Amino acid sequence: MMVKAWGRRIVGKGLRLVLRIAGRVYVPGSRLEDAMRVARRLSAQQLAYTLGYFHNWLEPQRQETPEQVAAVCRQIIAAIAELPGQAYLSVKAPALAYDAGLLGQIAVAARDAGMLLHFDSHEPLTADATLACVRNALAEGAAVGLSVPGRWRRSLADADLACELGVRVRVVKGEWPDPMDADMDMREGFLRVVERLAGRAASVALASHDPWLVREALLRLRAAGTPCEIELLHGLPKRRLLALAREFSVPARVYIPFGIAWRPYALGKAADNPRLLWWVVRDSVVGLLLSLRRLPGRI
Repeated sequence: MMVKAWGRRIVGKGLRLVLRIAGRVYVPGSRLEDAMRVARRLSAQQLAYTLGYFHNWLEPQRQETPEQVAAVCRQIIAAIAELPGQAYLSVKAPALAYDAGLLGQIAVAARDAGMLLHFDSHEPLTADATLACVRNALAEGAAVGLSVPGRWRRSLADADLACELGVRVRVVKGEWPDPMDADMDMREGFLRVVERLAGRAASVALASHDPWLVREALLRLRAAGTPCEIELLHGLPKRRLLALAREFSVPARVYIPFGIAWRPYALGKAADNPRLLWWVVRDSVVGLLLSLRRLPGRI
């Protein structure tokens, strides 16, 4: 039994190492200053950005408390408030344990800085609790955003609610499938959400690196006169998407995550979806190459 337990620990450490290497494609570093180097470069290029903290969930003995995560969120607000441009904070409500007091402090800090507070999406079972956080932040007077995945059955109703609340919506394909409809086509779902928001939402961000999908979404939103922008993930190719932004005369923004380098691959479900393993292998190779090529002072 001791040998088996020792073996599981070794395998677990190996998986965590692989995830960290893979995550280097997207995550510039573990510290706020690592993200701010990218933010300053984007600001100089007149590109907007959002910062999000990826807390440590891979190593139980090193997991941060919700209070520690909240402190980092307030530090992000203070840091990006000093730079020009329309930057904002993205938060993960589960990392804050949906704590109304902590989220209230963050919302007040964002409100006082004149900054949007955006709530990322997670698994479907977290959606109601995240919406409660959105309402609480609005009650504090903060400008609020919400991610709505295209692959959930409930997403059209969530889009309706976002329009009623007047919050900015970031449309994403979504990392986590709907357990009631796991095979839903993500492109079709994405466009269904966009169509539901067109002409109704205060503002819409299209978070995808799929040029065809972004073009189709922009056509619908622009035809309805809905303010919109393209939102990209740091580290992924963006030339074609920036060309679309110029073509449609819409802003482009880059999501800069920092902290523990990971992507929510849901490795526990990899046996049911071989593509997840391919993503890990692919991003691990790219992440390792980037790490070897990246010289001190370069981004």
